[in-house]
Amino acid sequence: MRVRNAVPIALFSLTAVLGMAWQQGRMNPVVALLAQKKPVFGLYAPANRRGRGGAPPPADAGPPKTPAQLAGDAIAYRPSDYIFDGSMEGEFDRGYSGFTDFVKGMSDGGSVEQRRAHPLIVKTHEIAQDYTLAAERIAKQLNLGVQGVVFVGVESAEEARRGLAMMRFKSKGGTRPDDVGAAPAYWGMSDKEYRDKADVWPLNPNGELVNFTIVESKEGLAHVREIAAVKGIGVLFPGAGTLRGVFSTTDSAGKSVTDEKGWEAAIQQVLAACKEFSVPCGFPANASDVLDARMKQGFSVFVINWGDAGFKAVEFGLKASGRVQ
Repeated sequence: MRVRNAVPIALFSLTAVLGMAWQQGRMNPVVALLAQKKPVFGLYAPANRRGRGGAPPPADAGPPKTPAQLAGDAIAYRPSDYIFDGSMEGEFDRGYSGFTDFVKGMSDGGSVEQRRAHPLIVKTHEIAQDYTLAAERIAKQLNLGVQGVVFVGVESAEEARRGLAMMRFKSKGGTRPDDVGAAPAYWGMSDKEYRDKADVWPLNPNGELVNFTIVESKEGLAHVREIAAVKGIGVLFPGAGTLRGVFSTTDSAGKSVTDEKGWEAAIQQVLAACKEFSVPCGFPANASDVLDARMKQGFSVFVINWGDAGFKAVEFGLKASGRVQ
């Protein structure tokens, strides 16, 4: 792990991003960067290594770390603009339990300033499957103190609009219950201050919550322009990994074959919709060369795997975008 080696760029990045956010009167550096149309680089939350297919962890994985230790690792690596967690996309309750422990580690092991420098952005389960249940789940996530929620598999503008309403208090025109849970304490403010600030940007120019929306099906692609036009989506992503599967078939030998041109065309279709409606476009990029190529195409928000390759990609992106010299 290269966390220690990243100290110089880490300190510069933290100072620059927090300074910019505080000058704008903001506490969420991701919103501050998006508002200034600057590129954003986030890392998946660190996790204990696992074997494939449920196999035991590899021999070199070392002893499992506690949630507090993993949270400490996340805080220690400062160049990342946000911490991303995708564990609640699948089995929500199990993922939520583990993520709650991680948030507790962030609370116990970091200052308010450190937590604000590492906003938490999390996936939620597909909201169109059950809107009532989705609203309950999003409220639970927000009540932990997360600053961003990611809608996966979105296939219509109505789905996106209803999801955004779930992130907004009723007093702001949404459907989120008034209960705030532990979020104010996590953000380091009173309940009233939290309710004032916990609204969706850019629907509310002063909001501190951000939404990422992912299109990753042919149905979603068919409506991507309508989705991109929904006001309140902070970043629109092509679900590149899932879309690869959508554009893959199995040949007579049982081998998976991907329609590479069709897959890339789908990615570019989402990017074109982002450009048309002036929505930042995101992409998963786990290597510097991929990040470089996608930045040149117009992608500006990235989610990157934790680890040495990811650290290199973040630091490359910060330099290539001119955010650090």
